[in-house]
Amino acid sequence: MIQTSKKQLRNTMNYIIKLLLFIYQSRKSWWYTSTCRTKARFIRTFLGSFWLGLSNLLSIAVLAGVYGTVFKVANFKDYSIYLGLGLVVWNYISSSVLGSAAIFEINSMNIKNSNINPIFYVVEEWAFQLQTFAQSFSLVLLVLSFIKFSLISNFIIYSLPGLINLLIFLFWFPLLVCMAGARFQDIYQLVPIIMQLLFLLTPILYKKENLSSLAWVADYNIFYILLSTIRDSMIFGGGIMLKKNIFVLLFNLTGMLLTLTVYKKIRKKIPFYI
Repeated sequence: MIQTSKKQLRNTMNYIIKLLLFIYQSRKSWWYTSTCRTKARFIRTFLGSFWLGLSNLLSIAVLAGVYGTVFKVANFKDYSIYLGLGLVVWNYISSSVLGSAAIFEINSMNIKNSNINPIFYVVEEWAFQLQTFAQSFSLVLLVLSFIKFSLISNFIIYSLPGLINLLIFLFWFPLLVCMAGARFQDIYQLVPIIMQLLFLLTPILYKKENLSSLAWVADYNIFYILLSTIRDSMIFGGGIMLKKNIFVLLFNLTGMLLTLTVYKKIRKKIPFYI
């Protein structure tokens, strides 16, 4: 019994290593296809990918004006930075999760008629979302740095561990959603509703302290933890939030291990689900 369990664990770990190796070896392919998607998105527009950052800046300006008035914030500049950084990171998280549910369905013809590992399309979507985020985040950070110049230096010095954790999370969690979406069609309808509720429950438009007796809810919200490790280190500086980043890293490693284990079990069934 023990030997059988050890053998299964060894086989699973070998499979995960081979899967990660495949992702690395095919990096030029999925990065190229995702880049083509990014370029094609704004191929006939005058401003091109500038629209990515501009749409975020317009949203930040409107929401900061409205909610800054509603909440009667004392320092409008600080609130704009708080909301702006939180919103652009949330948009990245939200678009990554929302775009993942139908990945296998969208690529069903390729999956059924080729021997390419389906995880290729998940990684391609991950790269596409990363490129979108990089362009919009860069412009938002540049504009907000005129209000608080230390944002750029704080990001480089303190926020990179939080960003790496976010990138890892947005690989395995969308994969999990993608597998669930392939098996259960209702996931397509359920995910947008859940993400909208999480947006309202996550301190983005407001601060955690505004929840008063319900502030503890944010401490168990993984999306808030991911977001705050980046935003707070950029705003306040002074450290890389070591405890939070270690917790998220362990959470990511556990989540990735479990997700890839599930993927191993359903890999051959995916063409029949879609």
